Amino acid sequence: MSLTAIEKCEVELTQTVKLESKDETFPCGQTTTSTARHLSQEELDRLSSERTLVSDFKQMKLEKEAQKNWDLFYKRNTTNFFKDRHWTTREFEELQACREFESQKLVLLEAGCGVGNCIFPLLEEDLNIFVYACDFSPRAVEFVKKNPLYRPERCCAFQCDLTKDHLMENVPEASVDVVTLIFVLSAVHPDKMKVALENIGKVLKPGGVVLFRDYGLYDHAMLRFKSGSKLGDNFYVRQDGTRSYFFSKEFLAKLFEEAGFQSVVNEYVLRETVNKKEGLCVPRVFLQSKFIKPAHSQQVCGLLSHNTSKESKPED
Repeated sequence: MSLTAIEKCEVELTQTVKLESKDETFPCGQTTTSTARHLSQEELDRLSSERTLVSDFKQMKLEKEAQKNWDLFYKRNTTNFFKDRHWTTREFEELQACREFESQKLVLLEAGCGVGNCIFPLLEEDLNIFVYACDFSPRAVEFVKKNPLYRPERCCAFQCDLTKDHLMENVPEASVDVVTLIFVLSAVHPDKMKVALENIGKVLKPGGVVLFRDYGLYDHAMLRFKSGSKLGDNFYVRQDGTRSYFFSKEFLAKLFEEAGFQSVVNEYVLRETVNKKEGLCVPRVFLQSKFIKPAHSQQVCGLLSHNTSKESKPED
């Protein structure tokens, strides 16, 4: 699975969640590793000094208003925040690996589809795929349905809170070949992440795969949060009320295993991004992983192959 294949436009480093212009920033190199990024003494001191957590009252308010805050995010940014990802079968080889014959139709669930920046390029490039697409934000789902490329015979979009709503109300049990979970789980409260994964597991076929990419431990965005933003270990709130968790590979592996999945690939992606305007090169850290739903008596359709690119590829 290539790095560009499942990569969404990452949320900007500032807590105000402003879009980084692609004219101002670009990746200057990336590697994959099994160990977390090493911090400087200054960075260690900064993290260790952040001991005060947001009050319980405010944390309860943030949880209660989580959907509203994401809906307001899409109201402000409409369809302009994330850029389209033009996936190909070469970049996303799981789609081919699961096929017994070339024209076989595959079923994909994008959990946290946003406004459709991933699903519409994929639907254009692969005519033999059906996509279920859900998002926490009703406004985001409406943007998906209003897209000229939206066709009910090829895509079913619906609003869903993965921590409360049953996916099986819209997706048949054990019917999905591939689930994409990309920069989504980090927005869920850590106490509810397992419930979300168990929900996904019910609609995934035995032998099906979850493709995961999200913020990794010690990402530069994590180190930039100001005092008063910390909700818990590796968990922070932005100024607009949206939240972000930064995953260690150990935490993620345990989380998926407790939800009934098996780990196939689970590694950090270390990437340096240059801001040409400010002349800065900042370290980004993501966690990129594959997990499967155990298949007891059938082959796992080639999903144990691991061909992660070690070099940066041009942006689409």
